[in-house]
Amino acid sequence: MDFSGHHIVIPIGIVLGSTAGLLFVRAMLFRILHQWAMRTETQFDDIIIASIKNPSLLLTVAIGIHLGLSFSDIPEKHLGYLSKSLHIVIILAITLALANMAGRLFKNYIRKSNLPIPTTGLAYGILKGTILVIGTLICLSVMGISIAPLLTALGVGGLAVALAMQDTLANLFAGIHILMEKSIRIGDFVKLETGQEGYIDDITWRTTRVRMLPNNIVVVPNSKLAQSVVTNYYLPEKRMSLLIAIGVSYSSDPDQVERILVDVAKKGALDIPGLLAEPEPFVRFIPGFGESSLDFTLICQVREFVDQYLAQHELRKRILKRFNEEGLEIPFPHRTVYLREEKDWMNRP
Repeated sequence: MDFSGHHIVIPIGIVLGSTAGLLFVRAMLFRILHQWAMRTETQFDDIIIASIKNPSLLLTVAIGIHLGLSFSDIPEKHLGYLSKSLHIVIILAITLALANMAGRLFKNYIRKSNLPIPTTGLAYGILKGTILVIGTLICLSVMGISIAPLLTALGVGGLAVALAMQDTLANLFAGIHILMEKSIRIGDFVKLETGQEGYIDDITWRTTRVRMLPNNIVVVPNSKLAQSVVTNYYLPEKRMSLLIAIGVSYSSDPDQVERILVDVAKKGALDIPGLLAEPEPFVRFIPGFGESSLDFTLICQVREFVDQYLAQHELRKRILKRFNEEGLEIPFPHRTVYLREEKDWMNRP
């Protein structure tokens, strides 16, 4: 077949012309869609537009090439291969659009929940990866490649890989277990069994990242985290009790001490960030009789774990100032030392 002259020029011209026209129509259509989405309150339409924007380029080019091929004199044998390639491109474009849409919908759902961080690497990767794998299998089926032998080979190879990657798979399934159980969530403030404290920054397929208050990251394998004892300061709620121990001299009036401490805490709840007025603070004569002082415990509520530091700082200063005004003494430890004289030792020559 002679592919010179108009046999090639005409199809190429049709491909370029139709592709350019479709790109122009696509640009105008997306401009209209963006203007329409800006007038709506829901974010679902914005997610759809953002998800199909890039994959639509592949669809536009594929349709332009298809129109060019329909007017060409290419032999049926070669035309079949080209048509099959265009079908694969269309399937890939649809797969990418669905994967992007699912990922963005997942992020939007997590963002609307109580978690302060949009999403996690593990859940997001599993969701998009599943859609991409399904699209790849469909492409293989369109190409005429039998999937059954491939799945069988993958099953045998997967067994060997599973034996060689036991630690990696253990971390993967431990991460899935952590996400499903929801005992540790993104954004929670936790204390690890090893003593580190910080916010859960991300849960990936292999590790969990904990951002400590000095802004350092502690990386913990998911399998280790799932087997360790973890204190979650955000469960069942963020609000927590703050206990401040105060000691006064034995000459102090316990009722006066209790009244002063409650009054300081109530006034502090009005202007100390994170210190809560409800439930009302109270005082207990616990642990009680110390070696050198009467020991009380002021109990109040703070909004979340990190608020306790500023609350303690301000309350201790105000309590000390109020004690000085009321003439209450915070005693120093007293020790009585008895010296015993050994006569035999003193009489030695």
